[in-house]
Amino acid sequence: MAQRFSRRGVLLAAGGTALAGAAGALIGPSRADAAYSNVGTYGTTVNGDQADVYHPSTSSPHQPWPVVLLLQGANVGRSAYAGFARKVASYGFVVLVPDHTRVIFGVPGLYADGAEATWTVAWAAAENARTGSPLKGQIDAGALLLTGHSFGGAAGLGLTTGLSTPPFTDVPIPAPAQLRAAAFYGTNNAAPGSPVIPPVANTVPVALIQGAVDGIGTPANGLGTYAVLQGAPKLYVSVAGANHYGITDAQNPAGARPDLSPQTLNQAAGVENIARWAALWLRAQLGDPVGAAWVYGIGDAVDAGVETQFVR
Repeated sequence: MAQRFSRRGVLLAAGGTALAGAAGALIGPSRADAAYSNVGTYGTTVNGDQADVYHPSTSSPHQPWPVVLLLQGANVGRSAYAGFARKVASYGFVVLVPDHTRVIFGVPGLYADGAEATWTVAWAAAENARTGSPLKGQIDAGALLLTGHSFGGAAGLGLTTGLSTPPFTDVPIPAPAQLRAAAFYGTNNAAPGSPVIPPVANTVPVALIQGAVDGIGTPANGLGTYAVLQGAPKLYVSVAGANHYGITDAQNPAGARPDLSPQTLNQAAGVENIARWAALWLRAQLGDPVGAAWVYGIGDAVDAGVETQFVR
């Protein structure tokens, strides 16, 4: 069954009763907040790449945590995503943020590669079994989720179709069978220098989170890409006042292409909200009812900073 929002709080299709019933438990963003207040971090390597790991810190019994791979934007170092990764991890995920260097069109730099998904699956299985790992026995190595920013999100879009192709990987590589869902920021499938947005034949659920004042990955291209996502569920979230670097700890990270469109949203607040939407979307796709209630309507109704559309 498809459900859509065209503006905040107005449900246009059937199914609103169950969501309305959940409203008492989800009064505002703070009531859909993270389960874990403490998040730990440590360094690792993934196929030779330096990476940071963020994970809940708790001594309480819990189910193994799924892994979320963050695919970085072009020439945005992994440290720029610390706030976002920490917040996503607080919802019950192991978040892996690698730095991957390669050459594209003769230019070396930090460019995400679709092959990182396969490498991450291998890392998760090894880390879960490694003596001395802070996460030994605590990783769900059978589930992989994706987040990504800009170029990294575009690389992830290819993976959601089952196959990553150049320039988003050095050689074509299939997506791992463990891939369950994805949430990308500042991402679209628009052809450079062209009004054409090729369709995306995604086979896993995809959320596109878009800064409403993004001057690099424009809202028009983001919304156009949402329209051509062929698989469902899918979600589009427009974040008021956020530009292309609404997801990073600071505006215009060193080495990355600057966004000349000024952001009016508080940086830290924006990162937290973008991470909340990404995390609750991913939790919803794993069967979490709180995540589902949030992303399929309640969140739009109570979060004044966003407007959403979805197909369920």
